[in-house]
Amino acid sequence: MADMGMFRDAVRAWDVGGSGEPARELAGAVGVRVVVLVEGPSDEAAVSALAARRGRDLGRQGVCVLAMGGAMSVGRFAQLLGPPGLGLRLVGLCDEAEVLFYARGLERAGAAPEEFFVCAADLEDEVIRALGTDRVAELVEAEGDLRALQTFLRQPAQQGRTSTQQLRRFLGTKKGRKIQYGRVLVEALDLDRVPAPLDGLLASL
Repeated sequence: MADMGMFRDAVRAWDVGGSGEPARELAGAVGVRVVVLVEGPSDEAAVSALAARRGRDLGRQGVCVLAMGGAMSVGRFAQLLGPPGLGLRLVGLCDEAEVLFYARGLERAGAAPEEFFVCAADLEDEVIRALGTDRVAELVEAEGDLRALQTFLRQPAQQGRTSTQQLRRFLGTKKGRKIQYGRVLVEALDLDRVPAPLDGLLASL
C-alpha cells in the first residue's frame, strides 16, 4: 500500500535525476495536498513530534514533511513540487540568514515565500531558548549524553560561547544526534511555549 514515506523516497529520487512519474502517481494515491519543506532530518523529526503531541496525523491529513538536505535545495524542490511540477502547496521553515535565498527560489517557482516561517538562527536555537539551557542539560543527561557534553564543553573552542550556542553545537557533533534531539526537545516543550515559527507552521497546515 502506498504511503507518505514512499512519496518522499520518490521525490528524492526525482531530485537526483530520476523520473517524476512515480512521485506524481504516489501524490495522487496518497492524497498529498501540502509539502512541508525543512532543511534536514532533525527539523523533520521536530515537526513530526509536535504534530503527534497535538494529536495530528499529518500523513492522513495529506501533509508530507520533507527534509531537503540543506537550504540550497529549496529552489529545486519548489520547482518539482510547486506550480511548475506537482502543483502542491508548499510551506516550511527557514533560518533568518537564508530568507532572501528562500524568497528567490520560491518566487521563481511561483510559490509563496510568506508560507515559510523564519527561525532566528535555526530551529534548534528556537527550541533550546524555549526550554531553557538548564532543562536541555537535564534532557541530555536523561538521554545518557551528559559525559559527552561535559567533555565537549571543556574544548577550547567552546570557551566564550553562550550556553545556547554550546548546546546547539553539541547537538551536531555526532551522527544522528540532531535527529534524536529534534524529537526529544520538542517532546519536552510546554505546549503553551512552542517557538513561534514551529507553532505557526503547524497551525497553517
